[in-house]
Amino acid sequence: MRSVAAVALGAALLAGCGGHALARERPTGPAFTLLQMNLCLSGLSSCYGRVAYPAVLAEAETRIRQVRPDAVTLNEACEGDADRIARRTGYRVRFSRVVYGGKLLPCVRPGGRGLFGDAVLTRAAVAGAESRAFAAQAGPERRRWLCVVTRGGVDVCTAHLAARSGVERPANDAQCGELKALLARRAAAHTVIFGGDVNRRAPCAPRGLWVRTDAAAHQARGIQHVYGSRALGSPAVEVLPAAHTDHDVLVVRAHQ
Repeated sequence: MRSVAAVALGAALLAGCGGHALARERPTGPAFTLLQMNLCLSGLSSCYGRVAYPAVLAEAETRIRQVRPDAVTLNEACEGDADRIARRTGYRVRFSRVVYGGKLLPCVRPGGRGLFGDAVLTRAAVAGAESRAFAAQAGPERRRWLCVVTRGGVDVCTAHLAARSGVERPANDAQCGELKALLARRAAAHTVIFGGDVNRRAPCAPRGLWVRTDAAAHQARGIQHVYGSRALGSPAVEVLPAAHTDHDVLVVRAHQ
């Protein structure tokens, strides 16, 4: 039988080795949180019936105040609505306008909300932003990506990929490939986090980026994704219910 002293020595050695290893696995840096929402705000989509405008904006603002994310990615947004959400919650905003049927699309019911597209909101100051259309397109909507460089040291990107049904189906796989290449290029130079509705369950993340999804959602589960650089470690997922849009809210908390 081992003596008490031997057991104590073994415990001390374990704490000195395995204990340190466990400590390295625990999140130690400041948290970085991203909140992803698809708000169905165009006024034209079939999901708009449940939006109960402006209730959808109040719901989005409430979630942002509750979570206090470092960044918010918005799909199916309107420029004026994104500005309002950012202003009321204290965030900076950059917007990417989407061409539909050969022209920019004004949001309706009610009008006066600006043009349709995607947005990134950040707590950190914005150093720059870039947005381009995907090369692959199908159907009336020209899908785009948007990336924002923040002074907090993290690039925040979003995109709303083509649907995997109807006339848009051929474009989804190709846009996924383009998104993967885009994120790989940016991740080679910066810490990157992406949030978006990719309209698919298979991820579009390049090698080296982790993947989290809204697979636990009650609505349209598994198609909103967040990808991040490994500099943002220990990513944890939370899915929050949404009453006024057809997607639940995806929250991912990581550590720098």
